[in-house]
Amino acid sequence: MKTYLVIWFSSNGVCPSEVTQRLMSLGFEPMQGGYDFVYKWESGVGIDQVLKFGDKVFLSLQGTGAMFKLETI
Repeated sequence: MKTYLVIWFSSNGVCPSEVTQRLMSLGFEPMQGGYDFVYKWESGVGIDQVLKFGDKVFLSLQGTGAMFKLETI
């Protein structure tokens, strides 16, 4: 399974390179196309794990001015 992430940056927040560093520290890989980042799970995951991971993303981006959308398929 993979979790895809779309980021919306704010000109009132931190620079995109800072946001990228924070996301990469969580295991995300930058990508091009319809999504900005991807996280590749080692095995199938349940909704609880995805929600906990979403919480980590939320906490990592807190104070950056960035908004995000996760999609796990």
